[in-house]
Amino acid sequence: MSPEPVTVLVPHAEGEAALSDIDGLELVRYDEQAEQLPDAADRAAVLIPGFLATSDALELVERCPRLRLVQLLSAGAELWVGRLPEGVQLSDCQGAHGGVTAEWVLAATLAVLREIPGFVRAQDQGRWDQHVTDTLTGKRVLLVGAGDLAEQTARRMETFDVATITRVGRRARDGVHATSELPDLLGDHDVVVLLVPLTDETRGLVDADFLAAMPDGALLVNAARGPVVDSDALLEELRRERLRAVVDVVDPEPLPADHPLWTAPNLLITPHVGGSVPGHLERAYRVVHTQLEAVARGEDPPNLVTNGY
Repeated sequence: MSPEPVTVLVPHAEGEAALSDIDGLELVRYDEQAEQLPDAADRAAVLIPGFLATSDALELVERCPRLRLVQLLSAGAELWVGRLPEGVQLSDCQGAHGGVTAEWVLAATLAVLREIPGFVRAQDQGRWDQHVTDTLTGKRVLLVGAGDLAEQTARRMETFDVATITRVGRRARDGVHATSELPDLLGDHDVVVLLVPLTDETRGLVDADFLAAMPDGALLVNAARGPVVDSDALLEELRRERLRAVVDVVDPEPLPADHPLWTAPNLLITPHVGGSVPGHLERAYRVVHTQLEAVARGEDPPNLVTNGY
């Protein structure tokens, strides 16, 4: 007798097509916006929330009484960690969006150092503002994070002839410093790039002391999550015009129209678009394919989230 197939709730036609060749799965399409899930939710073992799902998606879990796994399409898992019922596992999509997010890091870093926002404003005014700008060449870069995204970022930074690239992770290992070493490392770097997930350990990591340890004129690049940075502490440094920053994520998010960060000097804000490029679902479902192949074999998915990672 054949084993009962694993029922998977999929929110996209792209997902149905990408996962259709995995034996042992029953793929059921659902509408993220609909008030009701299909009847198959009663037997669903795996739920795939939509890309960049909000907290509303947590309600879907309550409607799946036999759920065993939530498989994300994003690398960030903070919305789900600690909020799933006992016995329901969580798997992220690490490896899907690292390349394009690293592309954002490079583009954003270059935009600030080469003063592109200022030149755009000058163009709007019909003003020829020729002057010398900063450069990425020769900069000392500190990557706070040591996973796939950090590797993708380092590879791209190296082609711009940076002076050094230093990696920081949760624990020290070959080529990687421990987070506890940050106070001694920050003062020796011109560009600090945040590439960590949001966990209890990283929430508020970039506080007033962290920022104070950065040298005058240094650039903070946040491609992690908004709450990794203390917004008030960052705002204080920006108002003093001692540091520069470019952020794709903020706290709160979305940023209210009257928030003082909008008008802070030396700050470039993009609206959480690091991974939002054509092909994002295709890349995500390639990773999910590997995860659900393991599930179909009765194994844990490789990207299983434990302790927030």
